[in-house]
Amino acid sequence: MNTKAEKKQKIRYRIRKKISGSSAKPRLSVFRSNADIYVQLIDDNEGKTLASASSRDKDIAAQKGTKSEKSKLVGAAIARKATELGISAVIFDRGGNLYHGRVKNVAEGAREGGLQF
Repeated sequence: MNTKAEKKQKIRYRIRKKISGSSAKPRLSVFRSNADIYVQLIDDNEGKTLASASSRDKDIAAQKGTKSEKSKLVGAAIARKATELGISAVIFDRGGNLYHGRVKNVAEGAREGGLQF
């Protein structure tokens, strides 16, 4: 019997088989823990993280609101960092999570911030 974690890892592998980020169009990877949410812009060709943001960043953690509201702020923060790096298009990697709730809010926040995927 597969555990929940093993099932999620299988989904992650299935997604990663199909998508890969480059320096021109990096992968926007989302990691969701119970308390926080973390996003990274990853160049898979170089194996480097170009930028990152999380709900633990000082400016976001200081704000009041639900985890979903903070997720939207994280999406906007990563979009801001991406535009500073001259990146306008990304490939979204939901990291084995359903595209719903906090993961969806990150995507919406990033889109509103000017990222295209």
